[in-house]
Amino acid sequence: MDRKKFIQLSAFLGAGLLLPYPGEFPYIFNKGSDKKRSIPNDSGLKADLVIAGGSLGACAAAMASLRNGLSVIMTNETDWIGGQLTSQGVPPDEHQWIETHGSTRLYRELRFRIRQYYRNNYSLTETAKKNPYLNPGDGSVSRLCHEPRVALSVLEDMLYRWIKSEKLILLNNHKITGADLSGNNIRSLAALNLLNGNQLTLYAPYFIDATELGELLPLTGTTFVTGTESRADTSELHAPEKADPDNNQAFTLCFTLDYLHGENHVIEKPHEYDFWHDYIPHLNPAWPGKLLSLKYSRPSDLLPAELGFDPQKSDTSPLLNLWDYRRIINKDNFAPGTFKSDITLINWPQNDYMNGNIIGVTDEEFKKQIDGASQLNLSLLYWLQTEVPRHGKGYGWPGLRLRGDVMGSADGMAKYPYIRESRRIKPLFRILEKHVGKENKELETGKKDGLKSAFFYDSVGVGYYHIDLHPGSSGTNYIDFDSLPFQIPLGALIPESTSNLIAGCKNIGTTHITNGCYRLHPVEWNIGESAGSLAAFAFKKKTTPFKIRENKDLLEEFQNSIRLQGIETEWPEG
Repeated sequence: MDRKKFIQLSAFLGAGLLLPYPGEFPYIFNKGSDKKRSIPNDSGLKADLVIAGGSLGACAAAMASLRNGLSVIMTNETDWIGGQLTSQGVPPDEHQWIETHGSTRLYRELRFRIRQYYRNNYSLTETAKKNPYLNPGDGSVSRLCHEPRVALSVLEDMLYRWIKSEKLILLNNHKITGADLSGNNIRSLAALNLLNGNQLTLYAPYFIDATELGELLPLTGTTFVTGTESRADTSELHAPEKADPDNNQAFTLCFTLDYLHGENHVIEKPHEYDFWHDYIPHLNPAWPGKLLSLKYSRPSDLLPAELGFDPQKSDTSPLLNLWDYRRIINKDNFAPGTFKSDITLINWPQNDYMNGNIIGVTDEEFKKQIDGASQLNLSLLYWLQTEVPRHGKGYGWPGLRLRGDVMGSADGMAKYPYIRESRRIKPLFRILEKHVGKENKELETGKKDGLKSAFFYDSVGVGYYHIDLHPGSSGTNYIDFDSLPFQIPLGALIPESTSNLIAGCKNIGTTHITNGCYRLHPVEWNIGESAGSLAAFAFKKKTTPFKIRENKDLLEEFQNSIRLQGIETEWPEG
């Protein structure tokens, strides 16, 4: 690409920040739009790999493929890369061994850099600064609760050297809208600039779908499933008798709050407040009363359970205080005056959006569902400000303040909904409950101790989380039970169709049930990092992912190469 064509293309994309371009792969970061700008004659870009989606898995896939020598184009529907960690606002859900093992070395570097960012850029207390396991928010859900913007800064910094070396093109505010195929091979993808409506064609020999909802699968004719499989299909203990492809886990549109005692930040009454105030989820088994209350179905047994809420942290009851649950800033970790208040993320049972499905719907329907989730959020906030019981001390906390600046949005909501479930490929190998479920292994072995998940000869990673399914869009309640530390089989990343496509996110070959333990941050990162490594290995060997898995020598060489790069493929004994 010559200099003149680059300038033309930059104008076409509406780029707001460009690095000098002496070589072949510019960094393009969309900040603004101008529909009057001219469109180049050839609006196409080429690379060794195209990664669709800016998810956490996409970031890991980009880093893995780049470190292995590929040139990469990565698209992203928002202006924040990082998916569930950033644009969706959710601190990492992890496991009890995360500080030492059970994730990739690169993921642990990400966590280290997040902590180091706070040490380098914030006024921490001496105790917090010296704590090797610094948890900025001290949220009870995770060992590392932090602001989304910090993770964004760290991810951008980790990618910057490849941007500067012109090996990475990052196309923010771009959505994949079409694909050109030759048989079962993808030739190119069509990307739409969401700011100015221009179209761009992306060419590569290999593609990774790391979109949040598996958007490439229908566009490329890749066979996939959605929703719930039947027990006859999977033989899973917790699967229903009848399949329901429309029953996907609730999504959540997260938002953040702080609390300023003595001040009044009560918002205007939301126009759907009366609906949400009296709304009772129609679930089976039943939800214990109104959604806007401090009662919910305890996931482990679905019995009615009570929660607490106290932003002043003065309540001494043993109930879980929702204020602390996903708190991302504990002001006591910082020098006096750094923060006026704690900041907490609202990703609770009370704002899981159960009233709609966003997989496979039109853009108009998607927006309608997000608007509905926003109204639920505002209604929850108004209820917390005015009506939530204060443990015998009145009702409501008017000092609660919406913090859109933390989420990088004007309306206070996250830039993108928190996605728990995606379209899933029909893979070479499907992960079932019997492979990872603790109860299955107890029934299989007759033992309670020393249990292990299934061994996968083609393992490309490890992970752990209990199987945690939120209420579904067809009226199912929580499904929550123990799993065992597990492996990630390569066969689950490779579609049975589409020879040059790799799954790099929550779209791998799980079932509705096993998705519940493969969807969390460190596992998604491992999936993405292994997908990017696989693309690079296939490019080097001039072969397909399918052939790598089927060839014993190639598979062993690939597994050895990723182990050397810090990807664990087995859990240690004990």
